[in-house]
Amino acid sequence: MSKSVLVVEDDADVRDAIGQSLELAGYEPILTSAFVVAKDHISRDFDGVIVSDMRMPGRDGMYLLSYAQTVDPDLPVILLTGEGDIPMAVEATQKGAFAFLEKPCSNAVLMEMIEGAQELRATELENRLIKAKASQGDVAERMIFGQSDTIVAVRAAVRRMAVLDGPVLIQGAPGAGVSKCAEVVHRLSDMAAGPFGRVVAAGLTPAGLNAVFDENAGGSIYIDEIAQLTPEVQSALLAALEGGVGPRILAGTVQDIKALPAFNMDLFYRLEALNVYIPSLKERPEDIPVLFRHYVLEASEQSGVAAPPVTQEVLADLLAQDWPGNARALMNAAMRFVLGLSTDQTAQDTGLAAQMQQVERSLLVDALRQNHGNASATASQLKLPRKTFYDKLAKHGLKPGAFR
Repeated sequence: MSKSVLVVEDDADVRDAIGQSLELAGYEPILTSAFVVAKDHISRDFDGVIVSDMRMPGRDGMYLLSYAQTVDPDLPVILLTGEGDIPMAVEATQKGAFAFLEKPCSNAVLMEMIEGAQELRATELENRLIKAKASQGDVAERMIFGQSDTIVAVRAAVRRMAVLDGPVLIQGAPGAGVSKCAEVVHRLSDMAAGPFGRVVAAGLTPAGLNAVFDENAGGSIYIDEIAQLTPEVQSALLAALEGGVGPRILAGTVQDIKALPAFNMDLFYRLEALNVYIPSLKERPEDIPVLFRHYVLEASEQSGVAAPPVTQEVLADLLAQDWPGNARALMNAAMRFVLGLSTDQTAQDTGLAAQMQQVERSLLVDALRQNHGNASATASQLKLPRKTFYDKLAKHGLKPGAFR
């Protein structure tokens, strides 16, 4: 997480004091005396936060806030003032200030605000990076997430499989992303312009297989859990592969089909020539933070709820779990996290009423975060009468001051 803090304060003594406090707390202060100097450090890529005095010669803190908002609406700005001006504080908050503190304020309060702002900034920049990677690069990079050496090798193998001819066998643990890997192979292959069909092996008949072949001519077919094909369909598929006709076959399974007595070994060896194994999260725990942040971003966009900061404590809790459900389970945990629910996959399911209460609390928390603890603005955003709003806060044990 970034440690940069841009300080804008015209009083040299106060500026130096804040700078020393920041250095002692492990931050990297950038000390400036006026907006005209500070603006050169304010950019969309600035990875820190801003702490500015309100009353300064020339451009004041409110002008700096407006300027920062035009450069990057998500750049946290903490304003300091020597005057306890409530209307000014309300105006600053409504214009997007992260916090509005009255001087002199204790170092503990200021450092707490800066820490919260830094976490928010780090999360925002991480989310932007994830979006940027998702919108560029090859399909393998966009769809098979992770930074570990193991998953880098998987992406390389998928790229190789895609440009070769012949069926591909894709194996992996439940929820590891076998079907997604098959889609990547198709989209990187010469068949990409053709259809990509999906069929479940269980219940498939020889006639059904022929129909799927006809529907996806010139493309690829992903057969989900090929271990469940009947002997008759296995023979039909083998005959098609040996005849070199029909769409490309991408076979997925979570089982060791070589060890299954009922599986046709000739078909296995025909499929196994090109194969990819998708490792479980237990085999690549270093990818859990990367995946979780990506899924949090997706969950936030799907639910319309602002993504909360993914702190080191949250990551430590995730890394302490085994994730037998792999990426699918981690995706579910990310949605629960965004909604303010537990990320513990072992948590027991709750009833509808309890789940509704949890969602209500998450909506309150999200609105308080957006309004930086401003109770009136939060109640207005949620369209709740003031008394109802405070009753709900009391019910959920929430205090607006904790979000300032």
